[in-house]
Amino acid sequence: MTVPAQRPAPADLLIHGGDVLTVDEAGTLVPDGAVAVRDGAIVEVGPARELQSRYRSADTLDATGCLVLPGLVNTHTHLAMTLLRGRADDVTLQGFLERVLRWESELLSADSVASAIRVAIAESVRAGVTSALDMYWFHEAAEQVAREAGWRLHTGPTFMDVPDPADGIAYEDRLEWARRDLAGRAWPPGTRPVLFAHSAYTLSPGQLTDIAALAREFGALLHMHAAENATEVATVESRYGRRPVELLDSLGLLGPDLLLAHAVDLSDTEIAALARTGTSVAHCPVSNLKLGCGIAPVPRLLGAGVTVGLGTDGAVSSNTLDVLRAAGLAALVHKAGGDPTAVGAEQAVRMATIEGARALGLDARLGSLEAGKRADVIVLDLGRPHLAPRHDPWSTLAYAARAEDVRDTLVDGRVLMRDRVLTTLDEAAALADLAALVSRSDLV
Repeated sequence: MTVPAQRPAPADLLIHGGDVLTVDEAGTLVPDGAVAVRDGAIVEVGPARELQSRYRSADTLDATGCLVLPGLVNTHTHLAMTLLRGRADDVTLQGFLERVLRWESELLSADSVASAIRVAIAESVRAGVTSALDMYWFHEAAEQVAREAGWRLHTGPTFMDVPDPADGIAYEDRLEWARRDLAGRAWPPGTRPVLFAHSAYTLSPGQLTDIAALAREFGALLHMHAAENATEVATVESRYGRRPVELLDSLGLLGPDLLLAHAVDLSDTEIAALARTGTSVAHCPVSNLKLGCGIAPVPRLLGAGVTVGLGTDGAVSSNTLDVLRAAGLAALVHKAGGDPTAVGAEQAVRMATIEGARALGLDARLGSLEAGKRADVIVLDLGRPHLAPRHDPWSTLAYAARAEDVRDTLVDGRVLMRDRVLTTLDEAAALADLAALVSRSDLV
């Protein structure tokens, strides 16, 4: 008896022909591989010949001569700070904050944040960044722009007890405002509720405790700056008798639902506390160097078992939203102590992908190319002199690749950039709108 041939299964998109670096636990590389996508998720990863016979796809993306990998995850940024790029260079962290907080109170509105984040998303998509954790004012406006562009934005209410908050909502009203914002919302696959507490030097211990309680109420990720430089540590210690991470530990805030940005100035005791509690860190090497904050003890954090992702910080303190650049610097700067193995190429790429997703508590959905995960995928063009020859994909990504090598960017299986052309966002209009906004502002 003849067995009837099996009908090909339907797929929305088949990416085929490139070398597929899955960034799974084994670091699997599939030469001449393919990724099948349906309903925004990855259905299967495997050899191109097999998947082309197994799936009938509505659309295809030929990745021949390219490297296919998971989208990059930016675990700490302030995207709408593109509005102020180049306005606070060559200053200390404290000088930076003094300038930026004043400008923000004068310039920010829902409209200006929307204009600035539209350009930030365009920059991110071009750089292969498919999701970002964004701490900033007017998050509702940012979410709307991201939704329209089809880009994965992790954001929510921000808390910072300053006299003149940019959005005009005084601290005493912010808890209830944030509760209303979170209540009744549906969180699509690949996202989760997020709350932002700026820092232990702009919020009191009581305020931090209240914000953490609200985060627990909604199962939200809590994100905050901590131990960014020695001056911050000294400020917190003089006020409360404890260093920032020690203070957070004493308040019961450390844990798997807390992600700390920077973590540059840490004691051995604090590193042990982060490891013990499962607290994650967003490493921002570009802004840390540019502001003279120092170099985070990433090798010690990794050695202790702390999850470390990569962040760009805002485009004022780093001047770029390029996560590949952050990965390259993370793979280099920690070798300055004399150990060339301190952070290797594979580790740096993992920090930019799966470890970033893990820091967000979303590694079951994002960060690698595996069946069942969201189809956040990028295609990197290898046909350029600075990427030849193709000896090792981890090395290529960490030490040689640039943002402009990204050819295609997909989020939830939707192609946001094809052949270096943005498909869901009018880039020229976004740039013109931001230029007009800056020309009308009065930056001093």
